[in-house]
Amino acid sequence: MRPSFTQIKTALAAAFGAAVFWLLGLPLPFLLGPMTICLALALAGQSLEGMGQIGMAFRTILGVAIGASITPEVLSALPQMAASLALLPLFLLTVAATSYPLMRRVFGFDPTTSYYAAMPGGLQDLLIFGEEAGANLRVLSLIHATRVLCIVSIAPLILNAIWAVDLVAPPGRPAADLPPLQIALLISAGLIGWRIALRLNIMGASILGPMVLTTLLSVSGIITQRPPAEMIWASQLFIGIAVGSRYVGLTLREMRTIVFAGIVNAMLLALLSGIFILLIVQSHLAASDMDAYLAFLPGGQSEMVVLAIIAGADLTYVVLHHILRIALIVTCAPLVLKWLQPSH
Repeated sequence: MRPSFTQIKTALAAAFGAAVFWLLGLPLPFLLGPMTICLALALAGQSLEGMGQIGMAFRTILGVAIGASITPEVLSALPQMAASLALLPLFLLTVAATSYPLMRRVFGFDPTTSYYAAMPGGLQDLLIFGEEAGANLRVLSLIHATRVLCIVSIAPLILNAIWAVDLVAPPGRPAADLPPLQIALLISAGLIGWRIALRLNIMGASILGPMVLTTLLSVSGIITQRPPAEMIWASQLFIGIAVGSRYVGLTLREMRTIVFAGIVNAMLLALLSGIFILLIVQSHLAASDMDAYLAFLPGGQSEMVVLAIIAGADLTYVVLHHILRIALIVTCAPLVLKWLQPSH
């Protein structure tokens, strides 16, 4: 996992962006700062590179944070989430019926690319499965990076405006306040859980593996703390790099076609999500309006976990919805594409 020169340059630029946002008191400095500076440098023609396995290793922190928040009391509340989870297939059918024709008919992408571009899953997962299915990887990368960029830029402002969430406050206790053994256990659970999930070929291994292992350790009383603020900040920085660096090599033609398609699709998905969020709220299917908001936002799983941690939302409720959404998108893809293919 030795970083290249370009990766080191990218990491330094991201750290500079985080420092500027922090000093100016801007929201989510360790997420939006790196994302903004990497986006600006990419659009200016600078060479940047995602952090690869190093970035994935830091993403395990998010899985650990989720697992550490799951207690026996939380597990006993899972049946109450069933009705809300049951609305996800309807949400995805609505997306497929509106977003897929937009990608296919309006923007002219091929059927496979249109499907994976239309669906609101995790950035990494959709790129991996889309590439295996024969989709255009560059199109998928730009469309989903644009969707995540739009959602992650606007969603925190709504959190602050409606629920007065402090977007600058530390997302946890400082590392100095936690027992060293607990920090060692948290790091070990993240890395070991990730490796096990990779061996088992589980999608979203960097988050799901650590989440499951940490949950077991949390429920058994071995892990008693959540990751400190410094670890959460580090994971945010690497997510910001991953999104911003996707725009490296962007041409004017790609800006006019692919990025524009991503913006339009992000707006459509946000509108559809808003309808389902209102339905959940009006039906009292979530413990709080904010939980419903974060659970049905069409962002990536990692980004939504970050926002849920910062907002103090019900992590289990939010994460279960995003996991089920991604699982449905990926598992149903072969059937949907087989159905779509003959008519195109």
